[in-house]
Amino acid sequence: MKIKQILCGAILAAFAGGPASAQGTADPSAANIRAHMSFLASDLLQGREAGTPGYDIAAAYVASQMAQLGLMPRGDRQGAAGEASYFQHVPLVAYRATDQGSLALKNAAGMVTPLVFGEDYVVRGEPTAGQTQLNAPLVFVGFGIVAPEHKRDDYKGVDVRGKIAVAFIGAPKSFQTEERAYYTDARGKRAAALAHGAVGILFVNTPTREKLAPFANAARQYASWAMTWRGADGAPFLPSPLPSVGTISLAGAAKLFAGAKIPLATVMAAAESEAGAVPALPLAQSLSVTLHSELKPVESENIVGVIPGSDPVLKDQYVVLSAHLDHIGITPPVNGDSINNGAMDNASGTAITLEVARLFAASGKPPRRSVLFLIDTAEEKGLVGADYFARNPTVPATAIAADVDLDMPVLTYDFTDVVAFGADRSSIGPAVRKVAEGMGVRLSPDPMPDEGIFTRSDHYRFVQQGVPAVFLMTGFANGGEKAFTDFMANNYHKPSDDLSQPIRYDVGAKFARLNYAITRELADATARPAWNKGDFFGDKYAKPR
Repeated sequence: MKIKQILCGAILAAFAGGPASAQGTADPSAANIRAHMSFLASDLLQGREAGTPGYDIAAAYVASQMAQLGLMPRGDRQGAAGEASYFQHVPLVAYRATDQGSLALKNAAGMVTPLVFGEDYVVRGEPTAGQTQLNAPLVFVGFGIVAPEHKRDDYKGVDVRGKIAVAFIGAPKSFQTEERAYYTDARGKRAAALAHGAVGILFVNTPTREKLAPFANAARQYASWAMTWRGADGAPFLPSPLPSVGTISLAGAAKLFAGAKIPLATVMAAAESEAGAVPALPLAQSLSVTLHSELKPVESENIVGVIPGSDPVLKDQYVVLSAHLDHIGITPPVNGDSINNGAMDNASGTAITLEVARLFAASGKPPRRSVLFLIDTAEEKGLVGADYFARNPTVPATAIAADVDLDMPVLTYDFTDVVAFGADRSSIGPAVRKVAEGMGVRLSPDPMPDEGIFTRSDHYRFVQQGVPAVFLMTGFANGGEKAFTDFMANNYHKPSDDLSQPIRYDVGAKFARLNYAITRELADATARPAWNKGDFFGDKYAKPR
């Protein structure tokens, strides 16, 4: 009875008041976005963690909205009566640490220094084994990157074969912002360490990283479930099977570098410099590691619907509009609240994506290319649902022409500029610029290059499959910097990201119109979106189409 009452209350809250209640405006888009967000960010859904009943309720809601809008189902599952479905099944493996593990340093004299969980290190689970044990020398490899186009090899001059690589989180500040994000990505660092013969990798915070992602937050959430998808053989998908031993705090780094030939202060200063020319060196200690992990299969769904194109030729190509539905669920409480509602991250993006679909349906003019709406799972676990779809699409892979991603627009102020991540790497750029200028919205450069945003949202999994993509972030002008930094400091991945924030649903409607116009421009253009000649990501990932 209690669940029923909560559900009825959430539905009433979502739809009460009609258009006039959306910040006093009669704009139906604003009212629709408010309604969607009010339901998706309600306590009923328990933070929408992938694989939980709360997520499943949210997915059913999204599918019902797609059906109401007349989108064609394009999942891979059948309904109870054998009918087509909006659901793409995503088989997952969830894993987490079952305890705090054990990490201990040992120097050449045999002196053992145990590291302290929560002060010196945190651990996460591993998806391949219940127990991980290592005992090996440590070798510091700077940022742990190999970047031929920058004439940089952080492994030059050191031998990590049979050893544990120690790498700073991040990448040199001198790298172009999106390329810097590429080299910050932990997947690439693990792959580089494995290629050089390392048996494990240990990540170390820098002062910059500590400001962006405080070590204390990682310690608080260490037992949360991580995930990857399962292949047809049931094995977890692993871009690199190298064990990640853990993350070391600034305090723990001092213990790690005890007795090193170059003082930690010198190494940290080099990492924080523009060039980031950090010297690699063997450390004076070895590390013994024992980690215990719990693994379980989890089932979840992406939700996929299509507005068919009208052009006899172009209708067989698809412009994808993507947004993630999941959030981080229930975690240890903050100020007595443990439900992470994820209102801005990413009930807002999901609501706006549904509104873009409504704008297409209401336009009376079908797009020339087909438009595929992907609301995906497990983004918070490492862009997992988008990765699964991009590698196992429910339409021909070669038919996916572009991706437009919506993730965590901050809707507490009236944005007058946006950051269009990835746009200028392909012919998407001119389309974005044309639409933005037509709405009086300025395009701004990445204001937070330290964050590595380009690789942290679902569009990046399409980029890795060679698909040109763009991800729009509300910009820093007109009060945006304070709005964004306040959100990141106070609400990001916390229970306070809820509906009590001063959400401007009219601004959500403006963002929906902007993304609708961009998607429409890409869908109606005669030329298929294409990478710019010589582009960094195009050269790495582009495939014949």
